[in-house]
Amino acid sequence: MTRQSAILTAVCSRLGLCILAPGLLLALAPVAGAQMAQPADGAAAETPGSATQDPFAFHGQTTFTVQTTPGFASPYLGTNSLKPHQTRETFDATWFIGARLWQGAELWGNPEVDQGFGLSDTVGVAGFPSGEAYKVGKAQPYLRLQRLFIRQTIDLGGAAGAVAAGANAFARRETANRLVITLGKISVPDIFDTNTYAHDPRADFFNWTVIDTGTFDYAADSWGYTYGAAAEWYQADWTLRGGFFALSAVPNSETLDSSFAQYQIDGEIEHRHKLGGRPGAIRVTLFRNRGRFEHLADAIAIYDATGTIPDPATLRRPTTRWGGQINAEQEITDALGLFVRAGLAGGSIEADEFTDIDRTLAFGGKLSGDGWGRKADAIGLAFVDNAISRQRRMFLADGGLGILVGDGRLPAYGDEHILEAFYDWQVIGHVNLTADYQFIANPAYNPQRGPVNVFGLRLHAAI
Repeated sequence: MTRQSAILTAVCSRLGLCILAPGLLLALAPVAGAQMAQPADGAAAETPGSATQDPFAFHGQTTFTVQTTPGFASPYLGTNSLKPHQTRETFDATWFIGARLWQGAELWGNPEVDQGFGLSDTVGVAGFPSGEAYKVGKAQPYLRLQRLFIRQTIDLGGAAGAVAAGANAFARRETANRLVITLGKISVPDIFDTNTYAHDPRADFFNWTVIDTGTFDYAADSWGYTYGAAAEWYQADWTLRGGFFALSAVPNSETLDSSFAQYQIDGEIEHRHKLGGRPGAIRVTLFRNRGRFEHLADAIAIYDATGTIPDPATLRRPTTRWGGQINAEQEITDALGLFVRAGLAGGSIEADEFTDIDRTLAFGGKLSGDGWGRKADAIGLAFVDNAISRQRRMFLADGGLGILVGDGRLPAYGDEHILEAFYDWQVIGHVNLTADYQFIANPAYNPQRGPVNVFGLRLHAAI
């Protein structure tokens, strides 16, 4: 057994989590023993084309989460209702395997083992409480290749800076002005709608609508990945991004439209700045989905005439759905950073890939533990308001089903309100344990359900 594996075994035994997640250690052990191309702090950065560059890189992570919700008001249940009194767990282990191809070019593949389920099989709340829960849940571990892509970086001049090695990144130097092209299978939020303080369900917040803008109906299969290409042009304090990606063959499905007949176009402009000498950024993102979607008015008209909500497959036709969002972050002190996200999307058409939200506002912050002598620890706090259009309310009231919501009725409506708080504790080295709490009022926009308390734990290790 390697020294890293022995340490992790001791930590896991100390926490009593080996009984809960025996696969956690088995998956991490080969990763912990691997030799990483990760220079020590202060090491000289590599220059493009230098003979000291490692041709390959290997990193890994593993995450185990458990979430539970006690009883709450639930006068009736529909197909997509969140149920009280349940506990669910998820587990994943990911390998980040990279190879240098030629100057500025990298090839990365991410095989991943997944297992487990989200609460109520990942339905019941538009702002779903676990970013580690896919829409596809399985009791037994299974292997998928989540990412496989080439990234080409072309330096265009300006000041050069060092980039540390990490997941899907070689240690390198890059210039402030550069062009970055990514081609292959990725997750759209790898590139668009990023945020320093709220973007990673393995390291910060759990909730879907905190880590991503709730209205960003980004192209993806049921696991959150797609095929496509993106280009990023960095020029001084500005970055312009554009992307073209395949939508799923049928909305919210496991299969992508590999013909690209149904597609998404993304555009984003980012400005980085300093306020009081501290860094911040503002990003504005637009998306355009072109595919076969259901118009909600058609379903409502059929329900009014027949008393039955129709199968959406019978009503889907070529349609365009637009959306946009703003996403900002600002460092306030060495320990505290704040963020805000706000978005709008077309409310007359069925949501395609992500979740059922037409308007969203999320804001919060993350505080590192410097003040109490735990620099590697962090506290996070976030608030979210999610809302839908009048047509989508009528559709749900008639018994329609969205991607994640649909109680079979909606006698009254209320915006979905979410509060999330977490404490992330560095147990040892690269091993962290996070305690998370979420309060959800009006889950799936239904004031007759809830309010819901969700308690969660996350054990995460990465090298």
